[in-house]
Amino acid sequence: MEVVQPTEASTAAEPSEDEEKDKMLRAARQIEFYFADSNLPFDKFMWTLHTANAEHWVPVKTVASFKRMRDFQALGLEWVVKALKLSEELEVDEAGENVRRRTEVQPPKGQFERSIYAKGFGKEDPTLQKRLEDFFNKYGKANAVRMRRADGTKEFKGSVFVEFADFKSVEAFLNAEPKPTWEGEELLIMSKEAYCDMKIKEKGLTGKAADLRRQSIGGPGRKGFNAFTEMAAKEKGGDKRGKDKPKPDVYVEFMGSKIRVHEEDGGSVKPEDVPFVKGASLKFEGAGDDVSFDEIKGTLKERFARAPFVKYSKGDSWGLVGFDKALSEEDLTYVKENLKKLSGKEITWSTPEEEQDRAFQLERATSTAKRALSFSQNRDSRGGRGGRGGGRGGRGRGGRGGRGGRGGSRNAEKSSAPSAADGEQAGEKRKRAVEPDGGPNMGVRGQGVPVIQSSKKAKTDGEAAS
Repeated sequence: MEVVQPTEASTAAEPSEDEEKDKMLRAARQIEFYFADSNLPFDKFMWTLHTANAEHWVPVKTVASFKRMRDFQALGLEWVVKALKLSEELEVDEAGENVRRRTEVQPPKGQFERSIYAKGFGKEDPTLQKRLEDFFNKYGKANAVRMRRADGTKEFKGSVFVEFADFKSVEAFLNAEPKPTWEGEELLIMSKEAYCDMKIKEKGLTGKAADLRRQSIGGPGRKGFNAFTEMAAKEKGGDKRGKDKPKPDVYVEFMGSKIRVHEEDGGSVKPEDVPFVKGASLKFEGAGDDVSFDEIKGTLKERFARAPFVKYSKGDSWGLVGFDKALSEEDLTYVKENLKKLSGKEITWSTPEEEQDRAFQLERATSTAKRALSFSQNRDSRGGRGGRGGGRGGRGRGGRGGRGGRGGSRNAEKSSAPSAADGEQAGEKRKRAVEPDGGPNMGVRGQGVPVIQSSKKAKTDGEAAS
């Protein structure tokens, strides 16, 4: 009897109906988080998307592009739309292009009190965020699991803050028997309030210093962007800026050429406007799988006035480094002699193929354009009074747009409108909103907001406009 060998197609198990539905629910829950009361009014980028349209529609393709949605991106937008139709908290328009909340945004109550601290999760890997969410959801619905990171390096500390949906879940976790463990080791757990008290006691803080420390740990809504505070300020007449003034064109200086920035896709350039400078890029190969950008930039800043643009994906053994000019022989020798290892492994340097180099330089110019446009939009929205460089006022420290103000643009280099001079590294250190795992480079923040046409969909009974 002839034996038929199974083909690859026949051995690949198709996901069951239950598995497919579970995957769709995970995608829907992730997008629900973006729109949740615990995130939306404290995430400036999401709030800008939410308020860009009178009916609060947000393009599905925008939220589907966030990094935490990468597991579902290969399945296409139609699949994401189908997943969103399973949500009870969100709705999709008739065209299947936009999504919004079903209810009005409400100030969340008891966020701090419903949050816990847990430590003992070891080192980070690409699957850790999902495993953490699955772990905490065993005790009750977790609104957010935020991985805590070291300032500067963004390295995972091995600890998390978790906001549960209700106090019952908090009690279930803190009083669980046996005690919660991770990979066989018992976790250090406590309420977020107890964690704050512990840190205040460790540092010997009292009075106002203790209050400030508590607020700094307090989480979303207690520091940073707060939509409710912004709206209250507008109602009191605190937003008297000339919004009807025409916006000037935005330009960037790239490789010695002045390039106009277009608003499409949150900031873009025309490929024909981008000059190709041969010899301004290098490729490294043979590196370890966890290269730190600081390894490269920290070494090269001794030689080059402007920090290079680095393209590298964790896990790869190669990457590209772009400079703001063609390298001389002396420059090339310096790089090869001073950067012989990356992530502990010997590397080789070479010039990338022209096709790869052109694509890399276009990517650099596009990245520059996005930052320049974002900086221009944020500056226009901040405005305000300030000290020197910040508009009206003179001797004061400066408002958020002022030289002395906390929201100034020291790290934005020369990005501006109508011209952003070489904004490639602009705003690199500016604090950004992050995805729910608090990853160091999560999401696509600072993009321009898509324009959405008003939807004519009639609302059903009992459905609130949001």
